[in-house]
Amino acid sequence: MATPPAPRAARALTPVSKVLRLCLHALLFGLLALAAGRAVADSAPRSGWVVAVCAVLAAVYVAGVRAPVVHSSPRAGAVWLAALGAVWAGLLALSPDGLWIAFPLYFLELHLLRLRWGVAAVAVTACAAIGGFVGHNSLAHSSSPSPGAFLGPLLGGAVAVATVLGYQALYRESERRRELIDELIATRAELAAAERSAGILAERERLAREIHDTLAQGLSSIQLLLRAAERALPAGAPAVEHIARAREAAQDNLAEARRFVRALTPPDLEHGSLAAALERLCTGAPGPRVRFSLSGTPRVLPTPYEVALLRIAQSALANVVRHARAGRAEITLTFMDSSVTLDIVDDGRGFDPASAASAPSGESGFGLPAMRSRAETLGGLFTVESDPGQGTAVAVTLPLPVDAYADAGAEPDPKSGPEVRAF
Repeated sequence: MATPPAPRAARALTPVSKVLRLCLHALLFGLLALAAGRAVADSAPRSGWVVAVCAVLAAVYVAGVRAPVVHSSPRAGAVWLAALGAVWAGLLALSPDGLWIAFPLYFLELHLLRLRWGVAAVAVTACAAIGGFVGHNSLAHSSSPSPGAFLGPLLGGAVAVATVLGYQALYRESERRRELIDELIATRAELAAAERSAGILAERERLAREIHDTLAQGLSSIQLLLRAAERALPAGAPAVEHIARAREAAQDNLAEARRFVRALTPPDLEHGSLAAALERLCTGAPGPRVRFSLSGTPRVLPTPYEVALLRIAQSALANVVRHARAGRAEITLTFMDSSVTLDIVDDGRGFDPASAASAPSGESGFGLPAMRSRAETLGGLFTVESDPGQGTAVAVTLPLPVDAYADAGAEPDPKSGPEVRAF
């Protein structure tokens, strides 16, 4: 009995296939033995020929089962079935008991041939079985055959067709389940990898923010205070040298803290500026056409500012791709005298910001609240403008901090005190 050709699917149904094959083998050989045994027991005139034809039919069957080409080539399978049918026709002509062999032949025809050809072969086999049985009755001058002689082969063929169709339906369902399970396993692995990556990036951002807001700011304030103390002391005072060494140590440690923050910078910002990272983001975005534009004179921003603006742009663009159904989008980074602004505008279907903000937890998502939280953490302003069918505009404005090291050769004013928010 042939099995479906797909190797991966065959593994899932191997036990069923083996049981069906063994049952078919046992059925065929049992029926052949029964036909030969009855011919010998009844001392039929041509019992020797019946036994010989049964042996030939068994040999042809075994040869086909053991030949791989029969199961892999439809043409070879059809040739094998034709050989079986010819030998079976000889047995049917010799003995009415050959009628029983039609039932296992039904299954072979349905499995080795295409469905329409298999059903046609089953119909021909059933008609041959009925004709052979009626012919033997006529030769034996017996009474007219009972309805069972006609209904038996026909019902057997119908049962075989229904069984094979049911088996094929179960096979297809098993294939669909296997594909679904494979897809779920792959998706779970992708989600786990994405969660690990997101956790690593979030921890890097947290450490960079902590170092920036605590150690770096403290060292920067210490350096300013030491510089102010150094200027306040008279020239040649014994403490001037110690203060200078302390200031140099604070400056070295501040530089080390800055290196730590750079090392913890998200990968998108490691090899270029914020503007370059945003331009790469627009170039690689799927879905709508996204254009990036830069306005004003670019300047170096603290790492937390760059990280926040990049993450807001990524989140907003992800919302455009997933929900907006937009054809175009534009990201604009604008540097002004005292602030930096990021705008993300699309021509999508838009939404009602008020209803989105008041939606129950779990329905509105976390994209907009997360973006707002990032902006407000840095003292910025986050706004969303949208209407159904009118597109969406997201804007975030961050005040530029006092950059004590905007000019590497400039001396900070000691009167400005320790309030330095960037380094």
